[in-house]
Amino acid sequence: FSDPFINRRRANDFIQADSRLGAITQERIRERAKAPHERQREMCEDYYPCELYAYRHGYAAAYKHYFGRRRNK
Repeated sequence: FSDPFINRRRANDFIQADSRLGAITQERIRERAKAPHERQREMCEDYYPCELYAYRHGYAAAYKHYFGRRRNK
């Protein structure tokens, strides 16, 4: 084998098709089931004052400041 580069058409030949489909399925499952802190961060990013607060104090503190009191009522 003299050429160190793989032909573009054969680049993915070493990956099994089943494992690729399984990986794609797992990725979709992970996208649907987000972690709570990720959901909180997205809520904070959507609300501009929370996002500004987060730049200074962090997303956890910003979420608690703007949305934490809602749960207690």
